[in-house]
Amino acid sequence: MNIMDFNVKKLAADAGTFLSRAVQFTEEKLGQAEKTELDAHLENLLSKAECTKIWTEKIMKQTEVLLQPNPNARIEEFVYEKLDRKAPSRINNPELLGQYMIDAGTEFGPGTAYGNALIKCGETQKRIGTADRELIQTSALNFLTPLRNFIEGDYKTIAKERKLLQNKRLDLDAAKTRLKKAKAAETRASSEQELRITQSEFDRQAEITRLLLEGISSTHAHHLRCLNDFVEAQMTYYAQCYQYMLDLQKQLGSFPSSYSNNNQTSVAPVPSASSNVIGSSALTSTSGLVIASPTNLIDLKECSGSRKARVLYDYDAANSSELSLLADEVITVFSVVGMDSDWLMGERGNQKGRVPITYLELLN
Repeated sequence: MNIMDFNVKKLAADAGTFLSRAVQFTEEKLGQAEKTELDAHLENLLSKAECTKIWTEKIMKQTEVLLQPNPNARIEEFVYEKLDRKAPSRINNPELLGQYMIDAGTEFGPGTAYGNALIKCGETQKRIGTADRELIQTSALNFLTPLRNFIEGDYKTIAKERKLLQNKRLDLDAAKTRLKKAKAAETRASSEQELRITQSEFDRQAEITRLLLEGISSTHAHHLRCLNDFVEAQMTYYAQCYQYMLDLQKQLGSFPSSYSNNNQTSVAPVPSASSNVIGSSALTSTSGLVIASPTNLIDLKECSGSRKARVLYDYDAANSSELSLLADEVITVFSVVGMDSDWLMGERGNQKGRVPITYLELLN
């Protein structure tokens, strides 16, 4: 037998097998043929694997959107990855904003309050951009890559073996159908032999598939470790950003205000979230000062005496009933019956007026 004859016979056999499977599959769908059911444990493993694949894809894609919101940039990175080439480095949005701020501050003049503030803000934005870049790199390596390896590696192997199991199951059921239809003794003997072979192949493939599927539990454990790495990367990123903005806020707090709002109401302004201390009755700083916490101020309002207070931030009086403040100056404050709870009466020499409590730090 030459190679050509062998190939022709193999193609004919493959075509016959394909046709037999197609007929069996069609008859099962029409309810005209019996179907061998997989055992419950194997079905549960198959369902778990499919569920893992679906949610892993969704989490992976949405994480990519979170880390890189620009769809065009994601497509570019995907193309470079498929070409096994490194994508060109590009400036990210915080870095670009930071550069614009620095350029604007330089143009307005670093010696001016606004120009200096812009430069400081720009430098902080660029630091945030660097932290953002580190978050993307760490998350891609420790979180996205393992998820992608599962989808493109382990699950593809599972899907291949699952498809092979389905074909072996169709071969087995087709053999059962032929045995039922066999009438002659010789035909029955041949059909019984075929049934034994297909049953053996089906059982072997079911065992192979089961062993692969039981590895899904290990996949979940691995993905859990990767998830912890991702959370740690995010925690580091947000902690850096918070510290950068906290430092920036302290720097900007010493800048003089360039305008006042003449339409301001009597509601006390809140300079910042970090200066609002609401968790304790009194917090002592390293210099021995007491921050004006709510309990501390209530005590002051209930007593008839006065206290010294250091001004935390510049404040421009909105009207003649208020007192303008300069950061770091020390004034005398006292309560007045009937005054709004967010305000105290402040006194500096011969000047007197209402001052917002959120701008004060009471002295011992």
